[in-house]
Amino acid sequence: MTTPPALLIAGHGTRDDAGAEAFRDFVRELGRRHPGLPVAGGFIELSPPPLGEAVAELVEQGVRRFAAVPLMLVSAGHAKGDIPAALAREKERHPGISYTYGRPLGPHPALLDVLERRLDEALGSSARTPEDRAEVTVLLVGRGSTDPDANAEVFKAARLLWEGRGYAGVETAFVSLAAPDVPSGLDRCAALGARRIVVLPYFLFTGILPDRVRQQTEGWAAAHPEVEVRSADVIGPEPELLDLVMERYEEAVKGDLRMNCDSCVYRIALPGFEDKVGLPQQPHFHPDDDDHHHGHGHGHGHHHGGHSHSHAH
Repeated sequence: MTTPPALLIAGHGTRDDAGAEAFRDFVRELGRRHPGLPVAGGFIELSPPPLGEAVAELVEQGVRRFAAVPLMLVSAGHAKGDIPAALAREKERHPGISYTYGRPLGPHPALLDVLERRLDEALGSSARTPEDRAEVTVLLVGRGSTDPDANAEVFKAARLLWEGRGYAGVETAFVSLAAPDVPSGLDRCAALGARRIVVLPYFLFTGILPDRVRQQTEGWAAAHPEVEVRSADVIGPEPELLDLVMERYEEAVKGDLRMNCDSCVYRIALPGFEDKVGLPQQPHFHPDDDDHHHGHGHGHGHHHGGHSHSHAH
């Protein structure tokens, strides 16, 4: 019987210790749920362990094949470029290994159900009926990116969350790098007539940016007492998230990959982003990586024919 490829979880990284530990706990829980499957996880930046350490851990267990799943909601620069480049670097460090690369989580229906649950928790008994929901406007707040495709994915999630659930509306904002910011998003909700708003962070785990969303929400609410504003929690390590990661793993193993390339700035000349087409992708050099000097200035970022969505090597 052929041994299945190991599972490598690639995280973004955070300066928030609780958020980093939530990721590490999540990886450990995946391992507990699938005892026959080697599972490891690491970060691209900011938090230990670095992704290279996670790969080394698998190699030390005798792993030669693995499937890498980015634990990210949207396909931005990390998922499109940094992780593929980092994996290419690891292939050079560990001759003989091979891997397939899965796709980010995206606005999967299971995660939309979790988001709806978070909204219900934030509203409590005040939104038990369809009539109550019809008075609620949701502000979905994403991380924000310099990649327009990634920002568009958050708008897609907002629309999918609105469809069929009976909210007055679901607006979108970002906490960094992209407009509208949280106060501007709340201003828009109010301008549209909202009197009950729930701010919903589109984040997997706690961290500095979700905390900033809550702080900015509280600041806006204090200045607008005429509007009822509540804050919902992040998605968290729910069973739906654990199951979805395994679904992405199975896709990668079977080669059933459907990453969106139609509006990728590395492939298509989008207005204002023409200089990104065909750019080689360079891996992050994690400060905790013992070999982090490896490859500086040696062109180890691989763009695979002008396009960074490389899934299998």
